[in-house]
Amino acid sequence: MVASSLSTNGPVISKLSWLSNLAVFLLGAISLVVPSGYSVGAVILFLAGVGLMVAQRSPQLTAQDRWIIASLLAYAAVNIAEAWWDAQGIRGIDSPIRFIFAIPALLWVMIYPPRLVFLWGGFGVGAILSGIWAGWQRVVENVERAEGHTHVIQFGNLSMLLGVFCLAGLGWAMVQQHRKAWVGFLLVGAIAGILGSLLSGSRGGWVGFPIVLWVLYRAYGKNITIKLKGAILLLVLIGGSAIYMIPQIGVQDRIHQAANDISSYFSGEHVLSSVGSRFEMWRGAGHMILEKPITGWGENGYRDQMEVLASQGVVDQGITHYSHAHNEFIDTFAKRGGIGLLVLMILYLVPLRLFMRSFAEPDLEKRSVAVAGALLPVAYIDFGLTQAFLTHHSGTMMYAFLLAVLWGIHSTHRRQSQPTT
Repeated sequence: MVASSLSTNGPVISKLSWLSNLAVFLLGAISLVVPSGYSVGAVILFLAGVGLMVAQRSPQLTAQDRWIIASLLAYAAVNIAEAWWDAQGIRGIDSPIRFIFAIPALLWVMIYPPRLVFLWGGFGVGAILSGIWAGWQRVVENVERAEGHTHVIQFGNLSMLLGVFCLAGLGWAMVQQHRKAWVGFLLVGAIAGILGSLLSGSRGGWVGFPIVLWVLYRAYGKNITIKLKGAILLLVLIGGSAIYMIPQIGVQDRIHQAANDISSYFSGEHVLSSVGSRFEMWRGAGHMILEKPITGWGENGYRDQMEVLASQGVVDQGITHYSHAHNEFIDTFAKRGGIGLLVLMILYLVPLRLFMRSFAEPDLEKRSVAVAGALLPVAYIDFGLTQAFLTHHSGTMMYAFLLAVLWGIHSTHRRQSQPTT
């Protein structure tokens, strides 16, 4: 039974908080190393949140809380509407409904926020395990690209996300009692998570890394001395050069392959390379967008129309077996029109703006959560440039429930900072 004080502005300190600790830790720690591991912590939070709703208990919501909830609902509603008019059946609502499921989880976290040691510990463990798993697959199993238990691009990008979160957590680590141990742990996590991405060969996650560094600089730059800034820049340059030069990692080959793919596509020599196929899909989707810019074609309509374009010689027949355009924004625009693209941007930009408002927070523990919250949509925008990331369950579950967790904690911090009357 939830205490009656749940309607107050502050969180409730209860024995039930252990459930939040467990769920949040698992959400990060086993997301990529256990089949559908990203669902375990999420399901725990969802069921706990549903229990609150059944008991008719909820936290007092601020205007910012409502904006986050509205962004989740708007994205889900437009996608469910598309599935309905496009006659996709249950299959069509399976992914968007998960954004609605994240709302009870958000309410639970706002009432029973986890201790931050479980948040950052989960991210660190998850990043280290994903890096080890990727190394095992490449070295022992001798696979060409590490893929974990999910699609290779999803694995690589989510491994990168966990590594990036470890960098965000350094602000928290710096003010802990065992500072050196926590800083070292999260740095190892950052390296391992990024290594997992590199070993997967998922180039899309590498493109936006400079933007990630910019966000981190915006958040922590004022707390770093000029000497340390120079040392960090030097380490980034040396590390990037080493990663490129070591052939066993595979980055050099993947970059050269991308350059060759681009050259071959525009020369007409080889259209259906990895990059060339994307260009061809984007070209076909562009034709669809021009014809139905407001409502789009729908999932089924997209596939049918791509077949028509191929039969007319507009695009190569070889791309018709792909179900999406390998770009979140182009794919959304083609399938759900300008309406769908608008709610997608709301889903990303509303949390980004709200989290970045706390980059001046003097408390590094609280600021670190805001930094991770801002990096979540930034990373997904990057991933979405070369992959329709939210068409996969791993992409959907991680974004929806990580947003619920990070905003739930952040909202609690904001309420605690407000003076009581």
